[in-house]
Amino acid sequence: MADMTDNRITLTVPGMGSDHCAGIVRTTLERLEGVGEIHTNIASHRVSVTVGAEGPDGEALKRAVEGAGYDVAAVGGDTGRQQIRLTVPGMGSDHCAGIIRSTLERLDNIEAIDTNIANHQVKVTIRANGPEGDTLKRAVEGAGYDVAAVQGEAEEEDAEADAEIEEAYLSQARKRLIIAAVPTTLIMLLMMPHMFWQPIPGYLAIIAVLAFPVVFLYGGIATHKSTWRSLKNGTFNMDVLISMGSLPPYLIGLVGFVYPMTSFIEMAATIMTFHLLGRYLEALAKGRASQAIRRLMTLGAKTARVERDGEEVEVPVKELAPGDIMIVRPGDKIPTDGEVVEGESHLDESIATGESIPVYKSSGDSVIGATINKEGRLRVKATRIGGDTFLSQVVRLIDQAQGSRVPIQEFADRMTGRFVPAVLAIALASLIAWAIFPDALRPILDWGATFLPWVNPEAATPVLAILAAIAVLVIACPCALGLATPTALMVGSGIGAERGILIRSGEAIQTFKDVKVMVLDKTGTITRGEPKLTEAVAAEGVDESHLLTLAASVENASEHPIARAIVDGAKERDVKPGEVSEFRSTGARGVSGKVGNETVLIGNRRLLEEEGVSGLDALADDMQALENKGRTVVIVAADGKAMGLVAVADTLKQESVEAIRGMHDLGLHVVMITGDNERAARAVADEVGIDEVQAGVLPEGKVDAIRALQEKHGNHVAMVGDGINDAAALTQANVGIAIGAGADVAIEAADVTLVRGELTAVVDAMHLSRATFGKIVQNLIWASAYNVAAIPIAAIGLLHPMIGVIAMTTSSLSVIGNSLLLKRRYSRTQPDGEPS
Repeated sequence: MADMTDNRITLTVPGMGSDHCAGIVRTTLERLEGVGEIHTNIASHRVSVTVGAEGPDGEALKRAVEGAGYDVAAVGGDTGRQQIRLTVPGMGSDHCAGIIRSTLERLDNIEAIDTNIANHQVKVTIRANGPEGDTLKRAVEGAGYDVAAVQGEAEEEDAEADAEIEEAYLSQARKRLIIAAVPTTLIMLLMMPHMFWQPIPGYLAIIAVLAFPVVFLYGGIATHKSTWRSLKNGTFNMDVLISMGSLPPYLIGLVGFVYPMTSFIEMAATIMTFHLLGRYLEALAKGRASQAIRRLMTLGAKTARVERDGEEVEVPVKELAPGDIMIVRPGDKIPTDGEVVEGESHLDESIATGESIPVYKSSGDSVIGATINKEGRLRVKATRIGGDTFLSQVVRLIDQAQGSRVPIQEFADRMTGRFVPAVLAIALASLIAWAIFPDALRPILDWGATFLPWVNPEAATPVLAILAAIAVLVIACPCALGLATPTALMVGSGIGAERGILIRSGEAIQTFKDVKVMVLDKTGTITRGEPKLTEAVAAEGVDESHLLTLAASVENASEHPIARAIVDGAKERDVKPGEVSEFRSTGARGVSGKVGNETVLIGNRRLLEEEGVSGLDALADDMQALENKGRTVVIVAADGKAMGLVAVADTLKQESVEAIRGMHDLGLHVVMITGDNERAARAVADEVGIDEVQAGVLPEGKVDAIRALQEKHGNHVAMVGDGINDAAALTQANVGIAIGAGADVAIEAADVTLVRGELTAVVDAMHLSRATFGKIVQNLIWASAYNVAAIPIAAIGLLHPMIGVIAMTTSSLSVIGNSLLLKRRYSRTQPDGEPS
């Protein structure tokens, strides 16, 4: 755990486009004294560094990363100062603001304090090692003012800054590509007639001039600067290979001015141009891969209508405070998380749950910020703002998932760490081998020339040696390996977010796809968690509607959950409760009252036997059958005679049977753990097709139950729970799955969070994790196979460097493209089904 004096500094590194690059950045920063944890996220191009009190500052970290060959576009976090915002609802005048200012000024390391009584916010700028948010909160509360929220300055602002930085990086890549592509195209147009038709006078001088800006100026200068820094730093990035593949050919080509030889200048320009094309297309494609989180960031409303001093005023969402009453008109977005205090409407919650069917909301219901009000006018009380909102939590979780690592990735990490030095060694070995043993290697070229038009066995030995070495340098592609995992995670986590499936990390994806046992809690997961009237059995000669009228009339005077279930069930059957008098409750045993002229008694068999009710034996078989189904049965009697039975049960969720069938189709062993008695639990299990039941398990016993299943089945156990009551059991399981409904779900509680309160979402999540992991494996196999096959082919002289650089560019793009196929596959998916 980080020390309390540790600072966290965030660097934005636009050129950190793969795990290979991220590894170089990590290795560089680890050399610095006082550096703790380092987290890299190539999706957002961010490096988060924990540094001790005596550790380097942001500028020192920036210099180190730039020394490794990567430009740093922004430095943020605790780089000497930070800003904290306090929301103080009671700060209603300048007098109050003055008290708060003078209170905070007494604390050490406070640089500036800004108060705004219009939005009740206090912005405090703090120097390094200054007080934390909780300290500021205690100080303000000590002055007599409640603090409703404490937050850092940057949740929303960072999203906009990141978008600007990424757009600037893409724009610069586009400019470099255009500046390189124009002269290179002219070189290609001149090269064709010069080689195959008529030699062009002064050709070498013309192409040398045209290629110079491509290789040395705006086109290639950034690549060579990165190479120089990288070599000085003792690290080796992809740019080293490109510089080694483009500079020597250009310089060797200049020898042609004094000694007639093959020109390599065209090759130098082509290699650099295709490298820049690859960088640009890679940035574009990765932008598509991570667009889900970007879309989430921009979904929120920008302004809100709030009631202030009896009037409706429009304010920026950033200025909302908890407790503000927001007015949401039809077609508007809900500005922030809140609770409906007046009105009713249907909300489109598809951004949170993936469900396209609007959800009915009325007074007392919670609503999620950025969801869309379809028809009615609502008054909503703001409950969560800024970084505390559901949407902000989702964005943070996706960001965390996209920056996480998958255990299978360790092999690729080890490989890419040694990749560039190995390629340089192979290129040098190839150059030497061709120089020393040309006669032994030429037969390979004779064979290759029969089907490869660019192979020329008659070329001079120095030319063949140079071509082979350069081909090795430019065809090698550590980026393909480095992109294999992150791009799949970007796409997979984005797809999940759009469907209300939030997977915390890459490790969870790998573990989830190996799950063999799925443990389900009964109440609230398989069943609705609320009793409902299931059956009414009238005694002989008694009408069912009369039976329900008697039961509902008496139970209507009770607040017991079973009583409410009977009343609601009767109303659903168009039976209205009558007036009751002389109502009396006997605690847990039953209730009684007078309905019309009849004296009604409702309760269990023992109570009715004690009261001498007749006709109970005639209902005994029906009662036994209902209890065997797991029902809670009460007997209704009138004037001393049994009138019939009313059965209540915690009913199944509509989708439970389908969900458990889907789990069986995935080969899962499904276990239900519940605190209910064996008979009730078994009845539910038989109805939905559960494989194993563990009944009578208290909440604290669930951890032991999970542990026992792990001993029996190995570490392949997942558990589905509500994320709050089952927190310990979810932690013990290899994969904890929190299932909830909308904003009520505990996002921080589990490895996988399902926003929809439906069990079918578990099956959808399993399909998604398997599909995402499958893409990771495919990408790693392709990238590894490409490099293993391409480098030896280049070394023996069968690949021209121009073909090699095209293949290198294609290999990176193919990894990204393969990941994007996952998105295409899921675009044909129904909201509650698996991919078609």
